[in-house]
Amino acid sequence: MIIANSEIILREEFDDWAILFNPDNGEGFGINPVGVYIWKQLNGKNTISDIIADLKKNCEDIPEDAEKYVKEYIDSLLKKGLAGEKL
Repeated sequence: MIIANSEIILREEFDDWAILFNPDNGEGFGINPVGVYIWKQLNGKNTISDIIADLKKNCEDIPEDAEKYVKEYIDSLLKKGLAGEKL
């Protein structure tokens, strides 16, 4: 299971966009509303399949290949140290 790095600050902006800020290195990353939605699901309890099912249930116009994009997004969070795997 994937969990958001608790040291990363989520600063929500207008129109549901947000910035993920890493206070350790001063880096910031802009994320769109879907990215924010996914970020909030990274609580160590949801699998990627759970997150995709939740997106399909609560959002409109989810593409058929959404799983690919969700996995790519989560992989990028992992590579940047913004999230980690819960043991």
